[in-house]
Amino acid sequence: TCLGLLDYLTDYNMTLEEFIGSNSTEKRMETVTQALEELLVAAQNQDSLTVGVYESAKLMNVDPDSVVLCVLAADEEDQDDVALQIHFTLLQAFCCDNDIDILRVSGVGRLAQLLDQDPEDEPRDLHCILVTNPPVQPLQSAALNDVSSFCEESRCRNQWVPCLEMQNR
Repeated sequence: TCLGLLDYLTDYNMTLEEFIGSNSTEKRMETVTQALEELLVAAQNQDSLTVGVYESAKLMNVDPDSVVLCVLAADEEDQDDVALQIHFTLLQAFCCDNDIDILRVSGVGRLAQLLDQDPEDEPRDLHCILVTNPPVQPLQSAALNDVSSFCEESRCRNQWVPCLEMQNR
């Protein structure tokens, strides 16, 4: 099997380091995506979630210190929405200025599943979701630590707004 792996790597001009690195990167992305899902559900249960572009902008204007994470969600069909992209640019700039972790995610449908959005109800604007940290009962979770660490690691690699892909289940 080792020779088979060597042939595979040679055929695809991959070094062993590239092969191992890509596998560990995929695993890291899966771990962070799972942590983000856990964090969003926990924050919703603790009433520490703000959903919607305008609602998020209002909260960040009033109390930016309470925000620990900004999730900007867009699927492929949203990429041509100029107004949404302008909002994202402004939100990202505000988050960078205020040391708020930012994640861009694809998979708005998965967010709707996670946040128990009933398909019969009026759809909520899930393009921007803020996780806040209330001073009375602060969020202390491994999921928040994992997501924050991922954002910090990404910034160290000059990737200021890391991206995750969320899959429907």
